[in-house]
Amino acid sequence: MRDSYLPQHGDSGYRTTEYDLEVDYRPHTGRLSGRARISAVAQRNLAEVALDLGQFRINRVLVDGGRPARYTHRADKLRIRPAKPLRAGSAFTVEVRYTGVPHPVRTRDWGDLGWEQLEEGALVASQPSGARSWFPCNDRPSDKAVYRIAVTAPSPYTVVANGTLTSRSISASTTTWVYEQSAPMATYLATVQIGPYELVDVAHAGRVPQPAAVPRELLRRFEHDFARQPQMMAAFTDLFGPYPFDDYAVVVVDEELDVPVEAQGLSIFGSNHVDGRRGSERLIAHELAHQWFGNSLTVADWRHIWLNEGFAKYAEWLWSEVSGGPSAAALAAKSRARLAMMRQDIRIGDPGLRRLFDDRLYERGGLTMHALRTVIGHAAFVAVLREWTTTRRYGVVTTEEFIALAQRYSEHPLDGLFRMWLYDEKLPALPQARR
Repeated sequence: MRDSYLPQHGDSGYRTTEYDLEVDYRPHTGRLSGRARISAVAQRNLAEVALDLGQFRINRVLVDGGRPARYTHRADKLRIRPAKPLRAGSAFTVEVRYTGVPHPVRTRDWGDLGWEQLEEGALVASQPSGARSWFPCNDRPSDKAVYRIAVTAPSPYTVVANGTLTSRSISASTTTWVYEQSAPMATYLATVQIGPYELVDVAHAGRVPQPAAVPRELLRRFEHDFARQPQMMAAFTDLFGPYPFDDYAVVVVDEELDVPVEAQGLSIFGSNHVDGRRGSERLIAHELAHQWFGNSLTVADWRHIWLNEGFAKYAEWLWSEVSGGPSAAALAAKSRARLAMMRQDIRIGDPGLRRLFDDRLYERGGLTMHALRTVIGHAAFVAVLREWTTTRRYGVVTTEEFIALAQRYSEHPLDGLFRMWLYDEKLPALPQARR
């Protein structure tokens, strides 16, 4: 199915199984040369395969390794016509070679998305529709695949991408970094970070490696501000279930960012989020929680985004509670008081495209989680989260599925609770704990 908010993106006629990306990037010119080999399975008979891709020059397109295929490339759509139609259920590959200077996707409501050239290097933050700024893709959140990402850059630069670093090879003045993401990943979560970073480890012990790439001048402040991330990982593992990926990386770019950005298996913070006083620790918790809620479990359609942001917002309050700060109940009360002073014209269960990243969606999503926890009790609430993350691991999820799961752990009907918090514009009162 096409996404209800971004129906022009992606192609529901096939599902991808793997992206094999090779990118050569020269930061001082901004020029990128790419080769993308995409493996997929046709969902119906296809005379054409459509990929989302920005305004690059296309050098060659192959289908199943055969002779060059015919294609058109207009309005960020690469439409490929195989020599023979693809039959439903058949596996196929598309290889695209392309060159150009990547530009972010400009949007009215969310600013620039995707590949952004920095003064020294580049960063990629694609949510929700910026992936086409750097590679050809089936850009819809429900289409998840495994990835191999190989990036060649000048040797002074460090490259971080999704997954585990499997090789690093130096040739003349460049280095090629190869990362493999073995867990299925949505296109908007694919990322590359390039810069003159120092590589350090946040966690010196434990089951989940936690590497970081940080500008040298920010190292001391970073080590202080992120010192509690391993404890945070342990707390969230207790609450949400096992961490879903092989490792968790952090990149701090030498630029100020409005907000941090999560990608699968890593998060990107701005220099303004490292102040030496742990002033952004709630954001560290928020981005880490997205590894469960948003990355392992990805929304089937953007209208369900509260499942990402509401859960991550509530994780901020849970971390405060378990780490000795204000309780989740106290933070929820403050949040509701703030929302009561704002316009009440948002339905977070179906917010509309322009309000995907509205602050009220985040806050009210967190309040929905707190209301559920209050009504069913802490033990049942944790059981819901752990079953949710385990049974849907690496899959796509919907609001309706979560409501059905939560109802199984409640002695009382939850329809009214979810209707009020998700679909009524009027802000409900927080429920009182049952005695």
